[in-house]
Amino acid sequence: MNSKFMNFLENMLLPIADKLNNNRYLSALRDGFMVALPLIIFGSIFVVIANFPFLDKMISEEAFTAYQNALGPASAATLSIMGVFVMIGIGYKLTEHYGGEAIYGGVVALAAFLIMTPQVLDGVSGVIPTSVLGAEGMFLGIFTAFISAELYRYFVKKDWTIKMPAGVPGAVSRSFSALIPITLTLTVFLLIRIIFSYTGFETVQNFIYSVIQQPLTVLGSGLPATIIAVLLIQVFWFFGLHGQIIINSVFDPIWYTLNDQNLTAFQAGTELPNIITKQFIDSFLVGMGGSGMTLAVIILIFMIGKSRQLKELGKLGAPAGLFNVNEPIIFGLPIIMNPLILIPWLVAPVVVTLITYFAMYSGIVPPPAGVIVPWTTPPILNGFLATGNAWQGGVLQAFNLLVVIVIWWPFLKILDKNYYETERKEAN
Repeated sequence: MNSKFMNFLENMLLPIADKLNNNRYLSALRDGFMVALPLIIFGSIFVVIANFPFLDKMISEEAFTAYQNALGPASAATLSIMGVFVMIGIGYKLTEHYGGEAIYGGVVALAAFLIMTPQVLDGVSGVIPTSVLGAEGMFLGIFTAFISAELYRYFVKKDWTIKMPAGVPGAVSRSFSALIPITLTLTVFLLIRIIFSYTGFETVQNFIYSVIQQPLTVLGSGLPATIIAVLLIQVFWFFGLHGQIIINSVFDPIWYTLNDQNLTAFQAGTELPNIITKQFIDSFLVGMGGSGMTLAVIILIFMIGKSRQLKELGKLGAPAGLFNVNEPIIFGLPIIMNPLILIPWLVAPVVVTLITYFAMYSGIVPPPAGVIVPWTTPPILNGFLATGNAWQGGVLQAFNLLVVIVIWWPFLKILDKNYYETERKEAN
């Protein structure tokens, strides 16, 4: 029965995972977020610094306001307009995938998005609100980047380009070569904008936000969808596929949008609207030793391990595990295709997801504040920073580690016993 079940999972999930891994759009989406990540982390660091606990009680209100205003541009120029960096990254990476001039794929994606973005008239000129350059415009930016890169590639492939004579500098030649494809691509987006101005939505931005982004965001912020995503991460890892990358490719636009909503509320001092966010996943699941919270497994190895194999694995994996790098455990335990640990590997993250969600839902622990904490930040500190410098976040991570230890205990004991007996037989 166990073998049949394993074969069923393998035959069902591996083809899906393979397609997701090799899908050019999901790859470009994932890489686009990776391009933006250093900027996002930079902004998040200064949000944390600007909101140190009790600082407002230690200095005057005027000094505290001046302090926050001085640091404000760091997040305003990065976190608040993260959608801009993501769409440039997507356009760049998708064009690069096709072997084209990647930089033009990035800038045409940005220009197309700005053409589609509604402007607020101040009587003299048009002003683009920063809100539409962040979470609110994220989905429009993603679709725009995909379509603009495809259109640009299509026109280049048709060879509708200006050929410069030999001897012209390469940069000049490439610039003129991109002129007609970029002009045609941006003209398409301008026509789309004009057409939508005669509809009830008025702008593509309103259409995307109302029809696609809001429903998906509501779905992604719910507990059932989150549990499914967490389970799929674990299942893909079990079969040797990077579950985090696969699932993030699909869910990151939703989780980042929810994250940005929380950050805006946190900075304004109002109630945080979402529990499920990007940082909910990254801090309270991945941020405890890596996918599957394997820092708890390392701790348990030191507590009960008798076999030489597990003891050595614990020593090897501990330094990396403290910084949420868990490849030594994934491949050394091993977790991949190991039926002995399938149950705790799947169950523990779901249990922790439920505990974390209801701890935040009940108000015991503050929801994530929208601050992007670097994924290598050690547990406890990670939870403290993710919840806006709230000590309850660190305590919740510590409690969750204990829960994972309890769940893994009997299964790791069986695995350790098997390794120990095998080592004794080999020694004799």
